[in-house]
Amino acid sequence: MSVTRRQFLGASAAAMVAAGTMGARRAHGANDRIRVAVIGLNGRGGSHLGEFLDRSDEVDVVALCDVDSDVLARRVAQAKEKSGKEPKAYSDMRQLFEDGGVDAVTIATPNHWHSLATIWACQAGMDVYVEKPLSHNIYEGRQLVAAAAKHGRIVQHGTQNRSNPTLMRDLRLIHEGFIGDIVHSRGYVYKTGNRASIGHGSPAEPPANLNWSLWQGPAQEKPYLAREDGSGLQVHYNWHWFWDYGNGEIGNQGVHEMDLAVWGHNRGLPVKVYSTGGRYGWDDQGETPNTQATSFTYADGTIVTFEVRNMGSFHEGGGGSCGNSYFGTKGYYVRDAGFFGYDNKPIEVDEPLPESLGAFGTFLKAVRSRKQEDVSAPVEAGHLACVHIHMGNAAYRLGRQLVFDPETERFVGDDEANALASRPYREGFEVPRIA
Repeated sequence: MSVTRRQFLGASAAAMVAAGTMGARRAHGANDRIRVAVIGLNGRGGSHLGEFLDRSDEVDVVALCDVDSDVLARRVAQAKEKSGKEPKAYSDMRQLFEDGGVDAVTIATPNHWHSLATIWACQAGMDVYVEKPLSHNIYEGRQLVAAAAKHGRIVQHGTQNRSNPTLMRDLRLIHEGFIGDIVHSRGYVYKTGNRASIGHGSPAEPPANLNWSLWQGPAQEKPYLAREDGSGLQVHYNWHWFWDYGNGEIGNQGVHEMDLAVWGHNRGLPVKVYSTGGRYGWDDQGETPNTQATSFTYADGTIVTFEVRNMGSFHEGGGGSCGNSYFGTKGYYVRDAGFFGYDNKPIEVDEPLPESLGAFGTFLKAVRSRKQEDVSAPVEAGHLACVHIHMGNAAYRLGRQLVFDPETERFVGDDEANALASRPYREGFEVPRIA
C-alpha cells in the first residue's frame, strides 16, 4: 500500500471521527436479515465466520476483511461455498467501515487492534462483537466503552462464559450470598497448547501476502521477524507474547478466567496489585511471562489471585487447565464442580438453569432489540476484566506493587505505571479520546 493510499485512508478515518457517525443503520424486525462482516479471519475469526454461516436463516455475511490476502481469499471461498454468496473482500477495515451495507461487525484481530477497530465501527454506526481482550491498555478500553455509549451501539465482549447457563445461575447465587460474603476469588490458566518456545527471528521482508505495515496498525512500526526456516516469528499466533501486540497469557486465555473471577468477586476495581514471574526454561524471543502470579487487593481488604503457567497443567491436582474458585464466609464454589461447605460436603442447588442463546445468539438478539440488557457480556464488564489484566502486567513489568485509583483508572503518583496505561500511537492509528 502506497504512502498516498495510506494518507487517503487515514484522512477518511479522520473524517469518520469528525462526523461522529457515518449514517444511521436500519432497525431490525424479527424477520429482517442482519448484514454482518468479520474482521480478522485467521484463527478465532474463522470461528466467527462459521457461526454466521450456520445462521443463514437470519444472517447474511456480506463482507470479510484481513490484511493477509491468502487468509482472506480462503475465507471468501469458504463463505461462497457454504452460502452460495460471495462477500465483499477488504484488506483495510477503514474501507469496510465506509460501506453502507453492513449492520454489524465481529473483530478477531490481534489485541492491539481491538479497541480502535471497535471505536471506528461504532463511529460508522455498526454494532460490534469484539474478541477478548477488548483493549490492549487501560486508556483505550475506557474510550471504547465511551464510544459505544456515545453512538448508541450494541457492543458485546467475546467472553463466552457469560452465556453459560450454569455460570449465569451460580454467579447470581454467589452475588445473593449463597456461600456468604466472598473474601477471595481465584482464577488460573495452565494451558500448554500453542505455547511452547517460539525460538528466535531476524529482520526480514514480510511475505507478499501480508500487509505488515497495516497489520501493526496502532503499534509503532517494527521489523517483521522470520526464523531460519522462513516462518514468521510474530504471526499468526505468537504476537500474544510480544508487548506491542499482545498481553501475554493473562491477556489471552486468562481474560476468560479473569472475567469470571471479578464477576463473582463483585468488588469493581482493586486499589493495589502485585505480580511476579518470568519466562522460564525457554531460550526464545518472547517477551511476556510463561509463569505469572498476580494478586489484587480491594478497598474492603478482600483479594483476587490469578495464576498463569504455560509449562504444565493443574491435572496433577485433579483440576483442569483453566478454572475458577470463590471462597465465602459460609462455603466455597469451584467451577465445574459446584458449591461446597467447609466440611467439603456438596451443597445442592435446587434452582433451574436460565435459558441462553449462546454468545453469538445473544449478540444477534441484542442487535435486533437494541436493548443493552440483552447483551450477555456487556462492554463495561469486559473493560473491568481487562483493567485487571493490564494492571497485573504493569506490576509485572515494573517489578513492584502498584497503587490504583478505581475512580480515575490511573495509578497513584506513578508516572512509570501510568505510561503503561496507554501507549504512543502510530500516526493515523491513534485511539481518540471520546468526549
